Amino acid sequence: MNTDTGIDVLVLGGAGVDTVVHVPELPLPFADSYMIRPGIVTRAGQSGDFVALGTHALGLRTHHLDMIGDDPEGDLVRALHRDRGIPFTEVRQPRGTKRAVNLVGPDGRRLSLYDDTRAGASDRLPEDVVRDLARASRHAHVVITHPCAQALPALREAGATISTDLHNWDGVNPYHEPFAHEADLVFVSTTALADPERTMRGIVERGRARAVVATAGSEGAYLLADGELTHIPAVAPPAPVVDSNGAGDAFAAGFLYGWLGGEPLERCGRFGAVAGAHACTVPSTRTEAIRLADLLDRAGVPAGDGA
Repeated sequence: MNTDTGIDVLVLGGAGVDTVVHVPELPLPFADSYMIRPGIVTRAGQSGDFVALGTHALGLRTHHLDMIGDDPEGDLVRALHRDRGIPFTEVRQPRGTKRAVNLVGPDGRRLSLYDDTRAGASDRLPEDVVRDLARASRHAHVVITHPCAQALPALREAGATISTDLHNWDGVNPYHEPFAHEADLVFVSTTALADPERTMRGIVERGRARAVVATAGSEGAYLLADGELTHIPAVAPPAPVVDSNGAGDAFAAGFLYGWLGGEPLERCGRFGAVAGAHACTVPSTRTEAIRLADLLDRAGVPAGDGA
């Protein structure tokens, strides 16, 4: 791990804009039309944005790098980072800024529809930019997009430790394997995994991972480290659950706060669970991350004893 740096967490990829639509149920039955409340909202914030917001809110020096367009959606992304005080290095994307439509049910479940025309396999982040930022960073969190896959060798060469979130990987799709096998810390959801423990152990056996975390929603999460699989209990949200959007990204941010602070992995998992539970209480029309004081308080960490 780089130690003499100006950046704690370099987030690669995952900048974009979501249009949030609250629907009466999921799956949504076919109908000619629906009247939607509380309305349709377009706001900046995809996976990389949420991780950057989360680590920044916890006091980690955060820098975000991604490709965005010279378009209204790109303006929203730029404004989000500017308003939150998060340094953002943008590389121009001729196809435009990444977009998605999120259908959100009354129970907070989400269905995301991604615009696949806004990115391509030929996309690249400039290697010199990646290398310079990585050399100035203790850690890099990599979102699973094409340009980030191409950046993995430069990150490794620069000496930063790496984490990634495979999201709802099925454990089979080869696209995810470079991310899974190059990262020191891997997050994955159990949603599409037939055998989560087998997948987690396979990541460790085939790659560099020192720890693998599989999030399981209301069941908590599972941590594999030093050959031992342990359960991370779920944390009760501090308010009613309204939306699961960004919960996995918040979990990763909370876990990274502990991990970069040298905390025991059990406490890192607790931080992640608390941050993820908080995210479920935030409407998807807003971008809000848990603050450090609240994280420590809800995790039961005495004042002055956190990372």
